[in-house]
Amino acid sequence: MKRNLFTLIVLIVSAGAALAQTPNLTNDTKPKPVDKPIDGYYKKTNLLSAKVTPYANLREVDVMFSKRVWREIDLREKMNMIFASPKARLIDILMDAITAGELTAYDASSTKGDVNGDEFSSVLQPEQALSRFADSVLVPIIDPKTGEQTGTQVKAGEFNPDSVVKFRIKEDWVFDKQRSVFEPRIVGIAPMIKIKAAGQSFDEQPAFWIYFPEARPLLATKEVANRKNDATGLSYDDVFMKRLFASYIVKESNPEDLRIKDYAQGIDRLYESERVKKELLNFEHDLWTY
Repeated sequence: MKRNLFTLIVLIVSAGAALAQTPNLTNDTKPKPVDKPIDGYYKKTNLLSAKVTPYANLREVDVMFSKRVWREIDLREKMNMIFASPKARLIDILMDAITAGELTAYDASSTKGDVNGDEFSSVLQPEQALSRFADSVLVPIIDPKTGEQTGTQVKAGEFNPDSVVKFRIKEDWVFDKQRSVFEPRIVGIAPMIKIKAAGQSFDEQPAFWIYFPEARPLLATKEVANRKNDATGLSYDDVFMKRLFASYIVKESNPEDLRIKDYAQGIDRLYESERVKKELLNFEHDLWTY
């Protein structure tokens, strides 16, 4: 019995020595990669594999009423602070997707065929979209031979995500008589930037537009930071679809194509915004008989 045990130990040691002396024919000296440990006690895979819930089919003949409005989301409001969370900034998600070619950015500049610049007419390259956020700076041009400055050139500075404090949304409020449903459908979303020229600051303008139906599959896989519960499983698509944000209307469709600030100033702009919002709610309320 002892001899058999001794023989088994010798065989095991010999086999280990043979493996240790096996030549490295591939000359591979790189260490094997180590899997990153789970940051917690379970994997969050539900959102990563989430699919978008499509809108119900909408036919033109079923649209009894439609109204287009533009509204702005101010990230400095308490309810909207989730959009600016360092753990999951909305602007970071959009810019990473644009840089990777997963999303298309459209120019927000006004043209003859696109007066408001929000009809997704002209596509921007990723570097063009990124340059919309960076303040331009003057960089000296140095002659490598003499070491003297020969001039200056304008270059874009670094992108600061904290500089984006507003988003603009373009949406259609539609009453579908086939389903007897009055609902908003977001068409586009645009980060707002403050234009600076000649040392003066002007009102915020859209940097570019994102076609919202194209962005939904991406937003459905991006979790939103929650102040009270880390296991909500709430995505950015849920936030927009369930209207979990505070906003104010800055324009409604009208024949003159006027914005609210074009005919109302000061506190009257807020009153006008609330009036438009109330009219939309009253339209749905007046459809029914109680």
